[in-house]
Amino acid sequence: RGVGQHPHRGFETVTIAFDGEVEHADSVGNRGVIKPGDCQWMTAGRGIIHQEFHSTEFSKRGGTFEMCQLWINLPKEHKMTAPKYMYQPIENKDVPSVDIPGGAGSVRVIAGSFGGTTGPASVHSPVELWDVTLPKEGAVADFPFPPEHNCVVFVRRGGVDVLTGQKGDELADPLGPQDVALMERLTGHTVRVRAAADNTSLLILGGMPLNEPIAARGPFVMNTPEELMQANMDYRSGNFGR
Repeated sequence: RGVGQHPHRGFETVTIAFDGEVEHADSVGNRGVIKPGDCQWMTAGRGIIHQEFHSTEFSKRGGTFEMCQLWINLPKEHKMTAPKYMYQPIENKDVPSVDIPGGAGSVRVIAGSFGGTTGPASVHSPVELWDVTLPKEGAVADFPFPPEHNCVVFVRRGGVDVLTGQKGDELADPLGPQDVALMERLTGHTVRVRAAADNTSLLILGGMPLNEPIAARGPFVMNTPEELMQANMDYRSGNFGR
């Protein structure tokens, strides 16, 4: 099972494996397997044709399959860069883990910096991507965040209370599995959460706003409708992935 050949242009796909395995291949000759804990960071740039499917070994043995794919917009100046995999590869062993102060849990730093540790992903604009584990209910964790960046909290498993107020003890929103919180940049420089269940897992994501026009349709993310039309024409004429 999987997704057959499909095009991308103008952005990056970031695939994180939590359980299971995915094989991938593309039109510029890249091929590999994303295993638990790995992250694939693909720059589609001016155009790539991609496919992804359960790995042969995982298809044989079966089991839990949990993945997350994010799309990260490229700045206008990089939208037509050569397609490539920034997949160094970002394997589980290459992603540093940082303890959260106070013993609240840990952060796998995929992109950006946390606690003085920088993740392995190479990016085209400032981005944070943190895989957070909070083992015990009631644990309170602070995540310093650049005040000019957007920030999203996604709950993979368990739950958290987002805390606000001058003392950071006022409940703003309770979040359960698969809930998302879009943080306001006016709330300060720190995101504070309290685990509402044992074994809570979060993704905390963010980045510098590009403040550029967005024209998106299907697998293309550009700046103008005319660029979308050109992307469709290039794909249909066989000019992708070169």
